[in-house]
Amino acid sequence: MTRHFLEIDDLTANDLATVLDLSEQPIVKLPKVLAGQGVAVVFEKPSARTRNSTEMAVVQLGGHPVTIRGEEVGFDVREPVEDVTRTLACYHSAIAARVFEHSKLERMAAVSSVPIVNLLSDSTHPIQALADLLTIHQALGGLSGRTLAYIGDGNNMAHALALAGPLVGMKVRVASPPGYELSGTDAELTSDPEAAVAGADVVYTDVWTSMGQEAEAAARNEAFAGFLVDDELMSRAAPTAIFLHCLPAHRGQEVTTTVIDGPRSRVWQQAENRMHTARGLLSFLLS
Repeated sequence: MTRHFLEIDDLTANDLATVLDLSEQPIVKLPKVLAGQGVAVVFEKPSARTRNSTEMAVVQLGGHPVTIRGEEVGFDVREPVEDVTRTLACYHSAIAARVFEHSKLERMAAVSSVPIVNLLSDSTHPIQALADLLTIHQALGGLSGRTLAYIGDGNNMAHALALAGPLVGMKVRVASPPGYELSGTDAELTSDPEAAVAGADVVYTDVWTSMGQEAEAAARNEAFAGFLVDDELMSRAAPTAIFLHCLPAHRGQEVTTTVIDGPRSRVWQQAENRMHTARGLLSFLLS
């Protein structure tokens, strides 16, 4: 049966542990599961980290990435999503897509004979959550029993982290202003950033206005006043706490320069781990 990765909990706890273990394996020890094969990497939304990390992961597994802009396939404009998917599956061993509507990925998975990998959708960002978990594991020496505090919009990133936490025995707290709360989750929700961060092992934030929400920027900046991650807020976390951000970051808005560029920040390790976990995930799905 073809396995897809649309959401982090498409993996069981054991699957996730295997993916993280594969992600840490030296490249030379991993079978070249993509030797002589291609992977279609489709972008309705552009991204520097996603494109580079995914392309390099495919290359490291012996494959050839073919990056495709959204207008080149024209989901539901030039062709139905299902027809594009069936066509790409004729040529490629996997299809990875960064889309606006999550429903497009579900439609792709329903007809695809090869794995569909979610590189980001409007509802979740599981490929980033994999890199986050690997970074936390490397920085703190384990995941079980840790507490992650997410400060900001209850967006696709918060959703992915809230689902990832229980899979690895980690508690997730999400602090958002009224009207921007995360829904449909078992995470601990609050509107108080200080309460969320208290004693946390990881402090995480994201931009307040995501791609496609530019018209809401002024209203969001006003609503999120008080949700800045600064040195004072970090001081309420555990003494060994680290700071994470999925990037790109707006210094002085959701996080101060002293935090994101400070000694507790692991954002560049986190960015590098996007490549390692993409490689681990593809190894798992295609082995």
